[in-house]
Amino acid sequence: MSDSSEATSHFSDLGLSDRMLAALARAEYTQPTPVQAGLIPKAISGCDLLGQARTGTGKTAAFAIPILERIEEKKRGVPLALILVPTRELAVQVRGEVSKLAFGRKTRVVALYGGKPIRGQMEKLNRGVEVVVGTPGRVLDHMARGTLRMDGLQIVVLDEADRMLDIGFRPDIEKILRRCPKERQTLLLSATVPGPVERLARRYMRDPESLNFSPKELAGETIDQFYFTVDQDRKYELLKRLLDREKPRQAIVFCRTKRGTDRLSIKLAKRQPGVACIHGDMHQGARDRVMKEFRESKVQILIATDVVGRGIDVSGVSHIINYDTPTFCDDYVHRVGRTGRMGKDGIAEGVAYTFVTPEEGGELTNIEMRINKLLIRDEIGNFETVKQKEKVEEEDSAPAKPAPPSLKKGGRPKRRIRRAL
Repeated sequence: MSDSSEATSHFSDLGLSDRMLAALARAEYTQPTPVQAGLIPKAISGCDLLGQARTGTGKTAAFAIPILERIEEKKRGVPLALILVPTRELAVQVRGEVSKLAFGRKTRVVALYGGKPIRGQMEKLNRGVEVVVGTPGRVLDHMARGTLRMDGLQIVVLDEADRMLDIGFRPDIEKILRRCPKERQTLLLSATVPGPVERLARRYMRDPESLNFSPKELAGETIDQFYFTVDQDRKYELLKRLLDREKPRQAIVFCRTKRGTDRLSIKLAKRQPGVACIHGDMHQGARDRVMKEFRESKVQILIATDVVGRGIDVSGVSHIINYDTPTFCDDYVHRVGRTGRMGKDGIAEGVAYTFVTPEEGGELTNIEMRINKLLIRDEIGNFETVKQKEKVEEEDSAPAKPAPPSLKKGGRPKRRIRRAL
């Protein structure tokens, strides 16, 4: 996978139409991010692309702009582009981005996702649309009902492909791709490119060119990453003290389960205002309301599960707190990708904290090896995160856990971190 991290100074250097440049200026997009500079010209040329890029790097505009520039406006009223996404929240977000960049055009965009009445979506499709954004399950539903035509598609985008496969959408995606015209352009965007994503690309794409927009650090060099060793029953007290110390502009706190998300949200909301939660069991209206308030900064602390968390793309997030250590290493990459947003100057900043219980030392090491970066141990003054007795026993009975070796030859020097694990 080639390194495509070079930036271009201006959107005008990318060969875009005057209408698109006007829409970009109206949206106050002044300088393309590396993802946009690398992907847009190649996508406009019509080739299939497999791009590795995490959320927050401008990837939505990177595929939305070529879609709007390439689809034939004379073929109006039928879907010309299909964008598949893993979550409802991401569908709404991508629809908004495409609509914003379609300013000055007659291109119509619709979002298809569950949790909302299907009849309203059917009516929009019947009136005619050119760009469809949807989750695989609801797209298949419309295909089965005959309300979504696939024969006119010119471009198909798989956004956050790794997450769609993680949550079991592979059969649905393959059914959809088999129904799409063979003579189409396919763009696949993914924060990570594990084996299943590569196999999907080989099967359904035509000699895709691979582009890597995050060649150095999967979780971002400019994101400070720390961990706490903490007993399970002391996590909540640690969270309170951490929030008091950090005073985050906006933070997302990740929990492993829906029930745990609810419990933590209720408990924390009694202590301070501006707390809300979001997970898959909530009604769509409630989820939409929470996300609207979070984007408007009315919610300062958002408690979320992994699946829903992948649809959160808010520029004001300054802190990520992994209240529960993620089960899979790639989930850590996705969680941390919620902060360190790319600013206008191309610099990303943010901080992430992970709560690690004494039994989860192996998970921490796996994360560090996955991102090729050592997390720094942190402590809260005058607060014992682990029972003193356990810490003494650990020091007496076991040597310090060595840091994982660098995955790159000549990488960072090895160092040992003493951990109460």
